[in-house]
Amino acid sequence: MRMLFKSRLIRGTLVQRYKRFLADVRLATGEIVTAHCTNTGSMLGCKEPGSVVYLSLSPNKGRKLAYTWEMIQIKRSWIGINTLHPNRLVAEAIEAGAIPELRGYEVIRREVKVSAHSRLDLCLEGNSGCCYVEVKNVTASFNGAAAFPDAVSERATKHLKELIRLKRKGHRAAIVFVVQRGDCHHFRPADEIDPEYGRWLRRAVKAGVEVLPYVAKVTPKGIMLTEKIETKL
Repeated sequence: MRMLFKSRLIRGTLVQRYKRFLADVRLATGEIVTAHCTNTGSMLGCKEPGSVVYLSLSPNKGRKLAYTWEMIQIKRSWIGINTLHPNRLVAEAIEAGAIPELRGYEVIRREVKVSAHSRLDLCLEGNSGCCYVEVKNVTASFNGAAAFPDAVSERATKHLKELIRLKRKGHRAAIVFVVQRGDCHHFRPADEIDPEYGRWLRRAVKAGVEVLPYVAKVTPKGIMLTEKIETKL
């Protein structure tokens, strides 16, 4: 399943990423623009000043920041850092039957409230019942292993607890890790960054929550889910 960018991306050089949501980028003209960074994580290994990046330009003239940071090049590999794309990519892939493990559902609901203070990304509905799905964007890598999260995330741990709860209630539950880089051979929790998340991910697997790490090929033209990789817990 492939998501194409609506307009041609703009090449630049990263000056700095700061205040979580901002990145200064030098364009080919020499102009420095401030782009919106959707990724609220640490972006470990994906924010080196001087790296080649690509930005998208919003057609909305009223936006405070016209540019959005889409990807960065690290050692000849493009890494997608826009966290807004994986949800759309996974939902469209499910609709197209491109994720074999999640075929057979007629209805896909997004941003589903599952408790007073929690929402999950997707709820799939079919004759066999419901399957709740949480989608996570993965950019961190350690020695060829895609790893999540890249910063301590109580919110991500809370999502695991909700998936466990829903599985115990008799529903199907899954978490799709979209690895937006092509240089990883397997997936694992980033225990050295957030050991609590690692513990809860292993508990989730034991409880029957399905872990589905899929690699996404990232290019300046678009992003495409390619293959599932092994999970090593």
